[in-house]
Amino acid sequence: MKRSVVVVGFDGVQALDLVGPFDVFTGATAAIAATGHSHDGYEVTLASVDGRPISTGTGLDLVAQPLPDPSGPYDTVVLPGGFGTTAARDDAALIGWIEAVAPCARRVVSVCSGAMLAAEAGLLDGCAATTHWAFAAQLAAEYPAVDVDPEPIFVRSSEKVWTAAGVTSGIDLALALVEDDYGSDVAQTVARYLVLYLRRPGGQTQFAAPVWMPRARRAPIREVQEAIESAPGGAHGVTELARRASMSPRHFTRVFTGEVGEAPGAYVERVRTEAARRQLTETDDTVTTIAARCGFGTAETMRRNFVRRLGVSPDQYRKTFA
Repeated sequence: MKRSVVVVGFDGVQALDLVGPFDVFTGATAAIAATGHSHDGYEVTLASVDGRPISTGTGLDLVAQPLPDPSGPYDTVVLPGGFGTTAARDDAALIGWIEAVAPCARRVVSVCSGAMLAAEAGLLDGCAATTHWAFAAQLAAEYPAVDVDPEPIFVRSSEKVWTAAGVTSGIDLALALVEDDYGSDVAQTVARYLVLYLRRPGGQTQFAAPVWMPRARRAPIREVQEAIESAPGGAHGVTELARRASMSPRHFTRVFTGEVGEAPGAYVERVRTEAARRQLTETDDTVTTIAARCGFGTAETMRRNFVRRLGVSPDQYRKTFA
């Protein structure tokens, strides 16, 4: 028997959030059929409240079936995201269906800001979850019972629920689910056909926009921030920074952390990482040169910092984004 998959649509959905997993599941079915196992695979349905046509807001409109009887049973329910998620959260019929279908589905999967639909239905309370890096703060603020982690490409939030990060990460998660269901050979076949990694390196922080550095209220702390940012490779130990702010090191550390939200050392490291990210993509300088210029000292120190903060090495980062 084929595994039933319901992909939920609504006006303003991000098209790739929806189409990406859809193509992975249908591609897996084709790959399995090619081996002679025609009764395996997935039966995928695109559905919306009352079978309404789905407008993605980008000129692509999709035809959908009505949301099926929530009593199921279903194998997988996919909740995509998009700018229409805000209105979708206020659709009582949609949220009521998600609440009703969750106990009858083997797993519920959210993609991007679709995590907010899962959260609105109470599926993420007390769970770790991820979403698009640009919406992580909003998800955490509006659903404080959810432990939001903006780094993973996807995460198993509970025994039943999985959450994926932004847009294309729905493809990553769908491939992982296919691998879990039918093995690495089938998942790898689909990944190769789609010209994708089966498991891409690193987390989604590597794709995030440069981090905006919050401004301190106190002028001496702002001046320290500006000094760090204007010369990331300078000598920025706590003693030097405290002297610039005319404070004792202990008092400076306490005031800086309270004003900026992180300790001086972590702030310096973050500024240096952002400077190195820019230079890796905008120059042809060697990693050793960039590491010295940005204050890391050695290429190995910079490599360890990148792996810890971005999940990839400087060389991998440059290959992906230069």
